Amino acid sequence: MIAKRFSGCQTEIARVQCADVTIATAGFTRDAAAGLSCSGVPLDTIIARVGTPAYVYSAALIRQAWRRLDRAFAPVPHALHYALKANSTLALLRLLRAEGACADANSAGEIEVALRAGFTPDQIVFTGVGKSDSELRRAVSLGVHAINAESPGEIDRIEAIARDAGTRARVAVRVNPDIDAGTHHHISTGRRHDKFGVPIELAPALYRDMARKPALVLVGVHVHVGSQITDLAPLRRAAESVVGLARALRAEGIALEHVDLGGGLGIPYDDSPVATIEQYAHALVPIVRSSGVTLLLEPGRVVVGAAGVLVAAVVDIKASGDRTFVVLDAGMTELLRPALYGAYHRIEAVRPRAGARRRYEVVGPLCESSDVVGRDRELPPLEVGDLVAILDAGAYGSAMSFTYNRRPLAAEVLVEDDGWRVIRRRSTVDDLLALEVDGE
Repeated sequence: MIAKRFSGCQTEIARVQCADVTIATAGFTRDAAAGLSCSGVPLDTIIARVGTPAYVYSAALIRQAWRRLDRAFAPVPHALHYALKANSTLALLRLLRAEGACADANSAGEIEVALRAGFTPDQIVFTGVGKSDSELRRAVSLGVHAINAESPGEIDRIEAIARDAGTRARVAVRVNPDIDAGTHHHISTGRRHDKFGVPIELAPALYRDMARKPALVLVGVHVHVGSQITDLAPLRRAAESVVGLARALRAEGIALEHVDLGGGLGIPYDDSPVATIEQYAHALVPIVRSSGVTLLLEPGRVVVGAAGVLVAAVVDIKASGDRTFVVLDAGMTELLRPALYGAYHRIEAVRPRAGARRRYEVVGPLCESSDVVGRDRELPPLEVGDLVAILDAGAYGSAMSFTYNRRPLAAEVLVEDDGWRVIRRRSTVDDLLALEVDGE
């Protein structure tokens, strides 16, 4: 549910997930005098300095989510590998590393960013459905904690690279358990017809073959069935599948170190109920507890999703038929999820105007009809120049942003207890052209 907590004239916009802790937009408050703020800093104060569009993150919310996860899984040996694909901005990675996070990388680029953030190779797992030879050589040479292999062919390539280098590669196999996660079909990854992993029934023979290759160290089994999962049943079934496989392999003498249950826990973008972090742990811990192996998780969205907002300015308002369009200076280039998945994000006026609420089509500036931020949204009266905040934009906002129409990348700001700072400056046209050669 969406709860509004009143203390004097201040409202805390938060969705309550459990009795004692909130996640989602708990760090963003509304005050009659200051408007929408992040950890006490008015958003319009930040925007006056950095302009729009801009992502604003709450360090307090990121830490809160991470600590909840770590505390919830304390009953079993575990390691939390933050999924860089959700948001790989360097300052956020350094914040999480200071909290004790490890890293999950999906490309060689993410591996390099993780290293620059201070993660060591033994803290990195390397996932990804299409790893090139150069990426595999880099991962093997570094000695990452595990390469989550996607196919027998990839395993052969890893083995050859490690053998030629005179080293041993730490490998886990990503299995596909044919489980429908019940999420959007674009982010379901554990069904038979999805491109990810090895069919789980083929895994025992594959592990036996791998065990005969001296250049490989078999360290785990990996599964990830989807993203933005709100029902725990698919996650529970996936855990039972891979823990059962790990037990069977250990009984044959293939002593794996860990089971990696991936990530995928959703956050409440709207009023729909979602499982809490504590419920998530309650579902998985009993399955893993007696297995004798360490649990690895790859949380991403649940850590940073609700900790960020995208602030945009209204650049035009126009009527067409029975619709009123509010055009923002941010759109699918800054937040692709609505165009890509039909995803819902709440939208709030930073400083609401007095007057009856109205219905708007909130759209972006791109030359695409799919560039819609929110359809049929009820908001206070808006005028050109007003600021709006698109909530829950901390995951897959900045990470998926792009420069279509030669639009510079937006600035990013991190709000700490003692103030705020720019953690990525707005790019310029010179930045966009820096890699191009014009022939002169």
